[in-house]
Amino acid sequence: MTPWKKFWIFTAVIILSLLVGGGFGVITAYLKSAPSLDQVNFHQQFTTYIYDINGEIITDLYRENRVPITIDEVSPYLIKAVVAVEDKNFYEHHGIDFIAFGRAILINIKERRLAQGGGTITMQVARNQFLTQDKLISRKLKEFLWAVQIERKYSKQEILEAYLNEVHLGHGANGVEAGARLYFGKSAKDLTLAEAALIAGVIRWPHRYSPFVNIDIAKDRRDFVLSRMVEEGFITQIEANIAKAEPVKVIERKQRVVNAPYFVDYILQDLIDRYGDEMVFGGGLRIYTTLDLNMQKAAEKALIEGLPPGHEDSQGLLQPQGALIAIDPRNGHIRAMVGGRGGDKFNRAVQAYRSPGSAIKIFPYTAAIDTGITAADIYIDEPTEFVLADGSTWSPQNYAQDFKGIMTVREAIELSTNVIATQVVAQLGPQLVIEYGKKMGITSFVENGRINDLGLSPLALGGLTKGVSPIELATAYGVLANQGIRVDPIAIIRVTDSAGNILEENSPKKQVVLSEQTSYIMTDILRGVIERGTGKNAQLNRPAAGKTGTHQDYRDAWFVGYTPELVAAVWFGADTPEAMVYNGVRYGSWNAATIWKNFMNEALRNVPISDFPKPSSGIVEGIPIDIKTGLLVRDNCPLPKDEIRYEIFIKGTEPKEYSPRCTQYFWQTLPFFNN
Repeated sequence: MTPWKKFWIFTAVIILSLLVGGGFGVITAYLKSAPSLDQVNFHQQFTTYIYDINGEIITDLYRENRVPITIDEVSPYLIKAVVAVEDKNFYEHHGIDFIAFGRAILINIKERRLAQGGGTITMQVARNQFLTQDKLISRKLKEFLWAVQIERKYSKQEILEAYLNEVHLGHGANGVEAGARLYFGKSAKDLTLAEAALIAGVIRWPHRYSPFVNIDIAKDRRDFVLSRMVEEGFITQIEANIAKAEPVKVIERKQRVVNAPYFVDYILQDLIDRYGDEMVFGGGLRIYTTLDLNMQKAAEKALIEGLPPGHEDSQGLLQPQGALIAIDPRNGHIRAMVGGRGGDKFNRAVQAYRSPGSAIKIFPYTAAIDTGITAADIYIDEPTEFVLADGSTWSPQNYAQDFKGIMTVREAIELSTNVIATQVVAQLGPQLVIEYGKKMGITSFVENGRINDLGLSPLALGGLTKGVSPIELATAYGVLANQGIRVDPIAIIRVTDSAGNILEENSPKKQVVLSEQTSYIMTDILRGVIERGTGKNAQLNRPAAGKTGTHQDYRDAWFVGYTPELVAAVWFGADTPEAMVYNGVRYGSWNAATIWKNFMNEALRNVPISDFPKPSSGIVEGIPIDIKTGLLVRDNCPLPKDEIRYEIFIKGTEPKEYSPRCTQYFWQTLPFFNN
């Protein structure tokens, strides 16, 4: 052998060794890049559902609309259809179908493009769960490794379940359960053979095979799947023929509707703070709330139809805006929440702090009753000058710019007399009034600083520094409806994960803040506001109590009222405060009372009528008094009937003296006395 031949043989051996060694190194590195079994963990985005108190869906939250389902909850027809058309050897291979892959390579070489991938169901799970959708050789090589590891860690049933939960079926539906609901309005477990074949056919190319896009193409694809099922022995030819003869019947595609948007936003931020954005929008949570969709619809209708026509502001929002919130006073459950006319995210039911006007008066009068003042006590509605803390003087005016003279506390509340409310605040002291407001649920009082609420006007007329929100006023009035027990508002009863495990449960937080007797008497007085006073527009066909409130410049209008079962606060006003006079018509609390009435009539339509429970002790009633003196009247007192009232009292506070007017009136009626 010549030296040159030896040289070339030696060189060839070296080159071959390098190639083999390099190839072995590449293969070794490739195999080492395989994920560990600890890295192979299925994770899918699932739709979160929010339910009302009756189990009705309020809305769903998702980035990917997916409803989790177990393999046992899928129609056997659908499982067979998917395997037949997507991976006929699924139960035989270990993640890679080399025959199918080789066939795909030949087709790709022939067409000079990546026309087919030869992927198995397991490889599709690997791609969708852990990799990208890029058509690259490098991605395909990674797919092999992930598929093998998936098969090592999970059973065929678990892999198929993951696949059925993740496949995209068009129009925002991911997973076969969401797809079944989208196309047929039913669960995946209830699909017929023909329906299952159609859904299995959509998987390959949703935008082409969707029956919403082209029903004829969808039918052809369905029939192809049925034929594949026959070839694989999953169904008989007769079954296929019967299914093929069925017309494609899909339900009407529904537009996504978000019910109670202000309520959903109200609970959403709280949920995100506790569970995180990923879990709320992709964790398949089940959120059970206190909202009643029937009451919610009644609230939206009553508010929108009852608001003034108004005008559009610079932001394109219709003004005035409004809010309505309804709460069950017995347990704090928020039953309805409307935060505006829509079109923005500002929830006026909880975020708007406005002047409550005369709706503030329940706090001084509740404090008064609780500290021994009675509904029969006498005050004088007359021009009165009060000296304020800074030494200046102030004279309150009544709404009608008149004065009615001698009045009982009951009459003063029914007619919402500003002068007498101011007298009561001055008598009790502003700090005591604020303390009662705070324990009943108001958190927005301003007690410090140069401008604060420790004055007569804010606490008698409602011109608070910050204002008060509808939800706080509803909570406070709810104390009276609930026999003196304050219950903090709650919106979420229970949250579970996608598997039904309870993550949280909430129960009412209650605190006794008033006596039953004080609450009962205040409720009885506030019933008179509706029956005879400023709240006549709120009259129902059942026992109800409430109070009006109008800002002195007509910038805010309120009515807050309650029955034993439900308390509701209605407010409306322009976001940038303005006098509410539109087309020459002035709007105020009387309109708010009408909105409240319309809502309550509908919300309580199917609720049996009940009265406010009377305390078992501590109340005396049926006591005849002279409304001009607040004192007792004797039997056969000759005073006119409209000057005698049968009053109720906390036991021990009832008057002990008799009115001298009975005797005076008796003598004045004698003929000789007047001669």
